[in-house]
Amino acid sequence: MQPEFWKSRWSEGKIGFHEGTPNHFLTRHAGRIADRRRVLVPLCGKAEDLAFLAAHDHEVIGIELVEDAVRAFFTEHGATPTIVRRGPVAIYTADAITIIAGDLFTVTEADVGAIDVIYDRAAIIALPPELRARYVEHLHTLVPARTTSLLITLEYPQDQHAGPPFSVPEAEVRELFSSAELIDERPATGPVANAGLAAIERCYLATVG
Repeated sequence: MQPEFWKSRWSEGKIGFHEGTPNHFLTRHAGRIADRRRVLVPLCGKAEDLAFLAAHDHEVIGIELVEDAVRAFFTEHGATPTIVRRGPVAIYTADAITIIAGDLFTVTEADVGAIDVIYDRAAIIALPPELRARYVEHLHTLVPARTTSLLITLEYPQDQHAGPPFSVPEAEVRELFSSAELIDERPATGPVANAGLAAIERCYLATVG
């Protein structure tokens, strides 16, 4: 997707993809990543998941394209972040939460620092098929080999809905990641389900690299 698409969605308030509470799968399976302190959350928006992770003793490093979303997160949580501008990105930090505002594909390992685990609730399903392999390849440059990702996907008949969010079939997950263990699934909620499509949300423990 072009950056302008997401910027316009935020500026127009068309953020049906935003969950106002911590994600069901995250709250249910947080114990599986409890011993991994620094969590990378790509395409994080202003997700309540960030605050949930921080409250559970994680140091959170989000990446978000739309700087308005980053500002909104800290404002809504009553925090005043420090802001450091470094090349093409702006790094917002308050307490245990850092959000890097910028294009995911320009973010470097130096920007994110040492990462212990990835939490992907909204990144891979926001990307069209032609960008998903590139996304996973870029993750390889940001995290150590064999890093675990708590990965949440959506699957539905793609020919019945243009996306985003996009359908990411289980077979594709297994192609993109070194390994992927399906740990949970449920009927989808949200915009796709509201459109009358039969959709399934799935949660994996996947391995990057």
